[in-house]
Amino acid sequence: MTLTFTVYGVPKPKGNLRAFMKAGMKFPIVTDSNRNVKSWSQLVAEGASRAIAELPVHDRSLMFASAIRLSVAFYLPRPKKYQKRGVPVAHLTAPDIDKLLRAILDALTQVAWGDDSQVVELLATKAYADVDAPPCAVVRVERTTGARPVVVSPAPLPLLELAP
Repeated sequence: MTLTFTVYGVPKPKGNLRAFMKAGMKFPIVTDSNRNVKSWSQLVAEGASRAIAELPVHDRSLMFASAIRLSVAFYLPRPKKYQKRGVPVAHLTAPDIDKLLRAILDALTQVAWGDDSQVVELLATKAYADVDAPPCAVVRVERTTGARPVVVSPAPLPLLELAP
């Protein structure tokens, strides 16, 4: 069983968490350094919920009890200097791919799986969106045994066959 969906919008990275104590407080206040990640997380969770609703009823809860393989392709906005068609350019600037993934992992917890510790295989890429395509993230969630390593072919083969 595979759950695949596309989230349209500019992918946002998960920021760093900071905790501080005010005088007289018993518990710390925890804040995220990226305030925009909450709206992105809601879009991801909504996309997953809609994709899950389209699954057969008996398949909907199977992810919660199994090991998970997560594949994500991030397509970020293309800068004006790279607007020429057919010019392949690697996305070497911020945001970092690990922070983009943290936002996806946290957004899908309790939606597509019970806890993000169930994710045992992870494939990810970030690239500029095509000239005429909007920025988005293509997410694929699959059950896996997680028992043996997956052999991943080297670049330049695309991570996901789904293109926005």
